[in-house]
Amino acid sequence: MKYFIKILFVAILLLICIGYYYKNIGNHATGDKLVGVGILVSAFILMPLFIYHRWKNKNVKDYMLTEENLNKMRDYEKENNKP
Repeated sequence: MKYFIKILFVAILLLICIGYYYKNIGNHATGDKLVGVGILVSAFILMPLFIYHRWKNKNVKDYMLTEENLNKMRDYEKENNKP
């Protein structure tokens, strides 16, 4: 999954760069389409895959401010702030 995300990222960058190249040589319609497709693929395919890959084995409760986690933080501060 990690390599697929990297390859997709490089492909999107190339697509956007090629789109800007086409815009510079005078073919604005094709350049705009390529840049637009690159942005859409990055927003609707790459970002969800990346977020899923980074969060698939994580516990969401570890990152929420529950009473238990607040107590852990207070206890940690008390232990580490001793003179």
